[in-house]
Amino acid sequence: MTKRLSPVLFGLMVIATTTAAADPGQWTGQAEVGLLMTTGNSEETNLKGALDLTQDLEQWRTNYEAAALYSESEETTTAERYRLAAQGDYKLDERQFVFLRGAYEDDRFSGYDFQSSATGGYGNRIWTRGDASFLELSAGVGYRYNRLDEVNSDGEDAEDEAIARLAAQFDYELTPTSLFHQELGSEIGLEENSVLSVSETSIQAKFLNDYALKAAYRIEHNSDAPAGSESVNTEAAFTMLYTF
Repeated sequence: MTKRLSPVLFGLMVIATTTAAADPGQWTGQAEVGLLMTTGNSEETNLKGALDLTQDLEQWRTNYEAAALYSESEETTTAERYRLAAQGDYKLDERQFVFLRGAYEDDRFSGYDFQSSATGGYGNRIWTRGDASFLELSAGVGYRYNRLDEVNSDGEDAEDEAIARLAAQFDYELTPTSLFHQELGSEIGLEENSVLSVSETSIQAKFLNDYALKAAYRIEHNSDAPAGSESVNTEAAFTMLYTF
């Protein structure tokens, strides 16, 4: 698995560099790579890669996210997760927008074969300062479909229902070379009242031109996790970024 993921992580950096060179005036983003390998008394491998791209035009703003996480200890896989998300915003004015968003996650140890959702709604950047600091709130409705690893107690192999989505993002430029980022998102089931919430907090600091170091902490809570799965999962990561 390590050999399979290493080219993927390298590919994220190549794609980011190529995209930035193609049209630096419209695209911004970052490629993120983290690797930790230990041998001796403990043999462990941790790999993380992520790509975040944003195209900001006069009327439209689109964002694409991809992330992969893999951990192995004593030749046993302990974590394996892949995430994809895309959102398109149609700007009503400088602050307000309507959006469409789709997300997909494949987490080997979550109790799901995969999780997916599609939502649409309204958002507002209620506060901005400069180019890098802002507070954005959004709300919408949509649908989610999650395929279970095993049939549940009701004899079903999938969960699907209408949902409401609430989200917030706060970016604050601490200095010209450092940024604080906080992102919150909740999907609330309108039938079963199950809630999936995600919080990610990070701080990054540039150290050489377009390269930066990032420390991040992610919490995910599922109020109705599949049997045998934890309802709360956390992730702490220290990675290197290529920003553009």
